[in-house]
Amino acid sequence: SLCLAGAFGGFGTTTTTAAPAFSFSAPTNTGTSGLFGATQNKGFGFGTSFGTGTGTGLGSGLGTGLGFGGFGTQQQQQQQSTLGSGLFNQPAQTPAQSNQLINTASALSAPTLLGDERDAILAKWNQLQAFWGTGKGYFNNNIAPVEFTQENPFCRFKAVGYSLMPNNKDEDGLVVLVFNRKEADIRSQQQQLVESLHKILGGNQTLTVNVEGVKTMPDDQTEVIIYVVERSPNGTSRRVPATTLYAHFEQANIKSSLQQLGVSLSMARTELSPAQVKQLLQNPPAGVDPIIWEQAKVDNPDPDKLIPVPMVGFKELLRRLKVQDQMTKQHQTRLDIISEDISELQKNQTTTMAKIAQYKRKLMALSHRTLQVLIKQEIQRKSGYAIQADEEQLRVQLDTIQCELNAPTQFKGRLNELMSQIRMQNHFGAVRAEERYYIDADLLREIKQHLKQQQEGLSHLISIIKDDLEDIKLIEHGLNESLPIRGGVFS
Repeated sequence: SLCLAGAFGGFGTTTTTAAPAFSFSAPTNTGTSGLFGATQNKGFGFGTSFGTGTGTGLGSGLGTGLGFGGFGTQQQQQQQSTLGSGLFNQPAQTPAQSNQLINTASALSAPTLLGDERDAILAKWNQLQAFWGTGKGYFNNNIAPVEFTQENPFCRFKAVGYSLMPNNKDEDGLVVLVFNRKEADIRSQQQQLVESLHKILGGNQTLTVNVEGVKTMPDDQTEVIIYVVERSPNGTSRRVPATTLYAHFEQANIKSSLQQLGVSLSMARTELSPAQVKQLLQNPPAGVDPIIWEQAKVDNPDPDKLIPVPMVGFKELLRRLKVQDQMTKQHQTRLDIISEDISELQKNQTTTMAKIAQYKRKLMALSHRTLQVLIKQEIQRKSGYAIQADEEQLRVQLDTIQCELNAPTQFKGRLNELMSQIRMQNHFGAVRAEERYYIDADLLREIKQHLKQQQEGLSHLISIIKDDLEDIKLIEHGLNESLPIRGGVFS
C-alpha cells in the first residue's frame, strides 16, 4: 500500500556554523546532523524540513516547489535540500530507544497495570491508540506511559509517495524563500524586496541580489527563488554557492530579519549526490515498514528522477491535495496561454497565406505586363530591318507548333476530350456530394404529431382572433350609431 504523511519535513535538521563576518569569498562551513540522529523519530524519521526547523505547506516536507505525486502521481517541482557530508551517518541504537521499543511492546501486548483480566482490555485499547497514532499507553505502575504518535511503527495512517529530486548544482546558488504573502503583493513590491535582502546581506556593493522566479503556493504563500552574484575587484563575477548563502540566512540575527520581511522558510536548492540517494534508499524511515519501503522502491515510476517519500497523517495528505490543486491551476493557466498563442498564430498564418496569394497574383500580372513591354520594345527596335535567319527559324517553329495544336487528331482533340471528362467528373462529383438524410419512422411520426399540434394551435388562435375582430366591429358599429343621437341632444 502507498502513503500518508504528516508535515515530516525532510532529511535531518540542518545546523550551521557561520563566520562572525559575512563573506562569500570564504564560504562558511555547513554541516548536518546524522540522518537518524534526531532524538525523536518524526515523520521521515529524521528531523524537520531539508534544512529548516519547521515544515508547513509545500515548503515543508522536502522543501518548497517539491513535486509531490500524491499516490503515484508526479508534479514537476523542484526539491530543496541542504545536505552535508554527515547527513546519512546513522548512529547506533541507544539504550533509550531500546527501552522505548520494549515499553511500547509491553503496552501493546502484556500490560501489568491492574493485574487482572482488565489488562487485556487495556492492551486492546493501547493497540487502538497506536493504530490511530495518538494518546498514551499505560502498562506499568512504576514506569511512565508510552506516548503514541503518528510516527510510531504501528500507526496505520501512513503511505509512501514520490518527490522529484532537484537537479540544481550548488554553484548555481539558488536559495528558496517562502513568504507568508500573496504572489501579487510580492510582485508589486519585488524591487523593495530585493533592496531589503541586499541590506540584510550587509549592503555590500560587490553583491547583487537577483530573483530567479516567483511561484504561488497554497495557503496564500509565495515561493521566491533568489541567487546572489559577487563581483571581484578584477571585474569577474560569480554566483555565491547555495549552501554558503543558506548558511548566512540561517544565522540568528539574519533569520530574525528575514522573518520581519515575512519569510517563514528558507532552504538551498541543491541536488542529492548518488551516495546520498543510495544511503537514503537503503534505510527505511522511522515508523515505515521495510517491506512497504522496498515495494515503494520497486514501484518507483522513474528512479532516476523520483525518490520515495513517506507521508504520515491526514494533515500531510491535505497539504499534498492543496499542492496538486495549485499545480493543476498553474498548468491550466499555462494551457490557456498556449491556446491563445496558437489561435493568434493561426490567425497570422491565415493572413500571411492570403497575402502570399495576393502577391502571387500581382507577380503574375506584372510579369505579363513586363512581357508585353518587352515585346513592344523589341518590335520598335527591329522596325525597318529585314527578318533575320534566327527569327525566321523561330517563326517556322511557332507555325509548326500552332499547326500541331490545331490538328483535330493531335493535341487539341486530346485537350477537348480531357476537358469534357473533367466536366463530367465535376458533374458526377457534385451529384455524389449531395447529402441525403434518412429519418427514422418513429422520429418522423413524432415530427408529424408535433407539426399537427402546432397547426391545431394556430387554427385555434386564428378563430380567437376572428371572434375578437367581430366584437370590435360590433363595438365600432354601436359607437357610430350613438354619435348622432348625442349630437341631437346637445344641439
